Formats: sequence, C-alpha cells, structure tokens
Amino acid sequence: MEKTLQQYDRVAEDCLALFAKKAEDYGTAWRVMRVPSLTDQIMIKAQRIRTLQQTGVNRVGEGVRPELVGIVNYAAMALVQLDKGVAETPDLEASAAVRQVAVRIAQARDLMTRKNHDYGEAWRSMRVSSLVDLILVKLLRIKQIEDNQGRTLVSEGIDANFLDIVNYAVFALILLGEGEATLP
Repeated sequence: MEKTLQQYDRVAEDCLALFAKKAEDYGTAWRVMRVPSLTDQIMIKAQRIRTLQQTGVNRVGEGVRPELVGIVNYAAMALVQLDKGVAETPDLEASAAVRQVAVRIAQARDLMTRKNHDYGEAWRSMRVSSLVDLILVKLLRIKQIEDNQGRTLVSEGIDANFLDIVNYAVFALILLGEGEATLP
C-alpha cells in the first residue's frame, strides 16, 4: 500500500501542477461552469481516450495521459462546484482555486485508501481500457442523477461518483507510468 500512496501522490502532484499553471494562464473562468457542463467535459475526454484505444489513430497529437490528467482535474473542479456552487463570475484567485482542487483530490485519496484496503489493490490487475470504461459508466450514472435533479433512491450521489472518477484516472496514470499498460 505504501507504494500505491507514493505513486498516487506523484500523479496527484503532476495533475495539480498542471491545474496551477492553467489557473495562472486562464484564471478561474471555470467557476461559471455548471456541474453538468463539467460532466460533459469529462465525458469528451473519456470518449477520446476510448477512441484512441479502439482505433490506435491519434490525429490531434495529445495522447491518453493528458486526457487522464484532464479528467482528474475536471472531476476535482466538479467537486468544488458541488461544494461552493456555481459563480456568476470568476470569484477565486488562482492560488485559492489550487487549494480547493487539492482538497478534493485529497478527499479522493482518502477514499482510495479505504477502498484499496477492502479490495486488496484489485485495480493493479486491471487494464487502462477497463478503467476508462468504468469512468464512462460513472459519467453516465452522474448524467442520470443530474437528469433526476440529484435525487437517488438507493445509490451514491454525484459527489461519490466524481471521487471514484478521480481515483480511476489516477490508477490509469499509475499503470501507464509503470509500463504495465500498453496502448495501441
């Protein structure tokens, strides 16, 4: 488990570093995005990864890794939006936004440690393509919950699904970094 925590922290640092640079470049314009818009952004990234995996053709130049990093960051941003609500104008300084996103990634890490204990690091035997499929399933669940105005009968809420998405994307990045996963 110690190896997983170290790998998770390295991936999280990389994701947060990119988020911080983009926050300096763009500010916090994303604060005006409604959660369903962030869900759709993540869906686009996950669908692109799936297309790359299925076709092996990449016409844009960016590969799977940057899309997974984007998924981590967008899911953390969605968690911020769920907690803080949507702003009418950007209302956070870049450094405050970085702290907010870091808190949400830390929440995902905490959830991962609890689940990883119970599941015995089963994710290590998974393929990146399976993790991407799980992200897509979680997104479809989120979209259904959004369509139901946030109501569920017995299922986890939107926030739990976004936390799982962060963790699945981090797992995929770890596997890619270990070279255990190959891409077409």
